[in-house]
Amino acid sequence: QVQLVESGGGLVQAGGSLRLSCAASGSIFSIKPMGWYRQASGKQRELVAAITSGGSTNYADSVNGRFTISRDNAKNTVYLQMNSLKPEDTSVYYCYLVDRGVTHWGRGTQVTVSS
Repeated sequence: QVQLVESGGGLVQAGGSLRLSCAASGSIFSIKPMGWYRQASGKQRELVAAITSGGSTNYADSVNGRFTISRDNAKNTVYLQMNSLKPEDTSVYYCYLVDRGVTHWGRGTQVTVSS
């Protein structure tokens, strides 16, 4: 079993910053691809950022240049530094991890950006 626990969400004014964390635990063998999706109310879930086991990163166009994904392999933790936040970034942010062909999800953390 793989467990993912997100933290760091909250309410912030437009232009502000937040840092999300996602700690993975359980039956994880070696370093796995991880990342973040988000889902706003009434919208489909969308990929925000991803990081491979080798550290390569990928971002949605809407967050490129404002968000940074990183990982601490010793802690099985992935981070999402979010700067210059906009009201349209308001969503529930979900962490994921891919292990042996199976995608595991966290329960999500709410990020609300006020204008």
